[in-house]
Amino acid sequence: MASARPLIGIPADRRMVGQHPFHMVGEKYARALLEASDAIPLLIPSLGEELRLDELLQRLDGILFTGSVSNVEPHHYDGTPSEPGTLHDPQRDATTLPLIRKAVRAGVPVLGVCRGFQEMNVAFGGTLHQKVHEVPGLSDHREDTTLPLDVQYGPAHEVTLEQGGLLMDIAGGSDRIQVNSLHSQGIERLGPSLVVEARSATDGLIEAFHVRDAQRFAVAVQWHPEWKVMSNPFSRALFAAFGAASREHAQAKVRD
Repeated sequence: MASARPLIGIPADRRMVGQHPFHMVGEKYARALLEASDAIPLLIPSLGEELRLDELLQRLDGILFTGSVSNVEPHHYDGTPSEPGTLHDPQRDATTLPLIRKAVRAGVPVLGVCRGFQEMNVAFGGTLHQKVHEVPGLSDHREDTTLPLDVQYGPAHEVTLEQGGLLMDIAGGSDRIQVNSLHSQGIERLGPSLVVEARSATDGLIEAFHVRDAQRFAVAVQWHPEWKVMSNPFSRALFAAFGAASREHAQAKVRD
């Protein structure tokens, strides 16, 4: 009999719709878990410590930290104040930053994407460039929002995978893959317990890392592998590896 599908949580964005707060997750992330990870996606409302995060982690087999149009508030990494009009989501920050640390410590598999990649860096003591395109020597990694979505999420540049890294293994030994690019923020200083997995081939910006000494899968990427995941061999393999780690964690809990 096939193993039961793992239950993977997705922390939500908190947005105002009219006068009411809603907790939202993009369907593309839920579908990537459902289709490529063979998992059951579960929305986690961004209610911070009120959720009793330790208890929550006992019930989850993995967590996906997604992308978002909002930015991590810079006070979390001693950054300068954001420009007026920058979209923030303090409720999400209050949920994801402690949840990332607790999940990795508890051996719950985690995958970070875009904002989730930046959250994981901040959670482990790293800092961010708030506007990569304004940093001398770095490229403009933003998408052109006037173009159709398929073009915005299309291949933008290569990343170079670190020799012997987990992502190179997932890529079948290849040292380069094409990725999309839809971000204005990026890593300034990598958290001390994180290990580089990939860099942009255009400017050397860190594009992926894993958590050193994590018990299970703990990886983050700056690009968006969830987009049309089933038609991209690397993206599909990445989500499959995350699903497999989550399934192993679920089975280990049953044995314990």
